Amino acid sequence: MVTIDAFSRIELDGTGFDRVTEDEVVAIVRRAIERGDGGRIITPNVDILRQARHDEQVRAYLAEADLVVADGMPLVWASKLSGTPLPERVAGSSLIWSLSEGLGRDGRSVFVLGGNLPDPVTGELDGATRAAGRLAAASPGLRIAGCLSPEHGFERDPATFAAVCAKVVKARPDMVYVGLGFPKQEWVVTRLRELLPRSWFIGCGAAVNFVAGDCDRAPAWMQRSGLEWAHRLGTEPGRLAKRYLRHDAPYALRLLAQATARR
Repeated sequence: MVTIDAFSRIELDGTGFDRVTEDEVVAIVRRAIERGDGGRIITPNVDILRQARHDEQVRAYLAEADLVVADGMPLVWASKLSGTPLPERVAGSSLIWSLSEGLGRDGRSVFVLGGNLPDPVTGELDGATRAAGRLAAASPGLRIAGCLSPEHGFERDPATFAAVCAKVVKARPDMVYVGLGFPKQEWVVTRLRELLPRSWFIGCGAAVNFVAGDCDRAPAWMQRSGLEWAHRLGTEPGRLAKRYLRHDAPYALRLLAQATARR
């Protein structure tokens, strides 16, 4: 595990978060790769933090991570209310760009795992391939070690899962972006880390789809004001309404209240 000596961790509802900026995350990863050290980044949001309260496996993923950064303004607000402020929100959908730019400076390689399958009607390429192309175009020097958009449920078939892992391992990337949704992506990362101990991994959720252009990220002002969830809810109400409104919103309010009381 990488030791982040220069930065302290603060605790939010039992989970430790590194007090680092996005630029500092990129610098840490670049230095670690130069030394030959692999690692893992997790970017918990309110939903993941809520799940960690009652899910032992989610807590294990968080404990195994070398860098844990807050992907959600309510988490940043709670840290400030508690008197131990995080410097900023560090979102996986932003890190996929900034990490690629930084790794490109060093001539490093990335593997993109996730995204939509190819469209058999239009012939459009799969999401991982399109995302990889856009990252390469925006990040001079970046090498694409490989890209793959696996079939839905691939992880439940041992032979298919082994074939996916073999493709990633054969590519020997410096960084792997795993955009398969939480917690599946973390389960996959845990297994790939055993096979690629010198690589870095980040579970980046919908970031592959954002980069590929299959989903639109919220405007910058909504990201800054903590309203990105409202944009996501508006685009996928059937899938997200119950999670956001029934579970995450009440939890976020309790988190903020507890932070105020603790201070």
